Amino acid sequence: MMLKSVSLSFIIGFWSCLACGFLVAFCAHKISRHLPRGYETCRVYVLFQDLIRYGKTKHLKRDDWLQVFDVPKRWFWHFYAVSVCWNGFLLVLYLNFTFQNQSYPSWLNGLLDMLTGVPNSDSQVPQLVTVLAQLLLCFHSLRRLQECLFVSVFSGGAMHVVQYVFGLVYYTMIGLTVLGSDRLEKGSGPLLSQLNWFHVAGSVLFFMASLMQHQCMVHLAALRTGKSESVKTLAHRLPEGGWFELVSCPHYLAELLLYASLNLMYGGFSLTWWTVFLYVLFSHALEAQLCHEFYISKYESYSRNRKAFIPFVM
Repeated sequence: MMLKSVSLSFIIGFWSCLACGFLVAFCAHKISRHLPRGYETCRVYVLFQDLIRYGKTKHLKRDDWLQVFDVPKRWFWHFYAVSVCWNGFLLVLYLNFTFQNQSYPSWLNGLLDMLTGVPNSDSQVPQLVTVLAQLLLCFHSLRRLQECLFVSVFSGGAMHVVQYVFGLVYYTMIGLTVLGSDRLEKGSGPLLSQLNWFHVAGSVLFFMASLMQHQCMVHLAALRTGKSESVKTLAHRLPEGGWFELVSCPHYLAELLLYASLNLMYGGFSLTWWTVFLYVLFSHALEAQLCHEFYISKYESYSRNRKAFIPFVM
């Protein structure tokens, strides 16, 4: 019984640790702005800032030893390529389990046993929410992959190799989280008989947030291409109009809404998906704050009424 409780806490603990870590990082960054002058040269501070920043928010003048760990920001597409392949593979396995009654490979069952603390059961009933969540994750990954390859215009921005590895781990874990949550669901009967209002509401919110995020990515790309759709500049320009009038990073807000929709699809009572949501909230709040500060420092005319991440809040 104790082993079960420890295993059960593993996947929740993973997302909880990430959420707490980014909350601490967000608070530390906010506090650091009020420290006495001279702290900027502290090695710990310099490394901390290098780890939390990427792309345009990375400091232009950085020590050579820090640049050794840089990888191109344009490698973002790797995350979504891995996600499409991995989560598509998990979706196929789950559909085979649902419609062909084929069990998972033994290695995957063992991994899910460890992550959830709930042993595999022959009496397990396929869950509609798992099918929906996996389908939506695959859709999201395909859309973001298409945007990275054919919409976004990347400059010479960089990210830390730790951020790169973290992104690969993240998209691997999110698919396992869906399958792990499946073992904790209590739905019974045929898939369609499990349909509930929060499945519909969550799906609608997901597609609305996806459209919002896509529009934001197209808007940002247009700042560098113009009407001809050929790249005219790699300089950072001030985004204006639409959601950008309310927040500096509406694409991060859309990402938060995507995970809010997944949480809603689980009825809002899944501790696992609450921890995932909190991780997305705190991690994107940090990145949005860094972008917000960048825009304020670069553009004197930048509206001080515009928030960083969530309209009228932060």
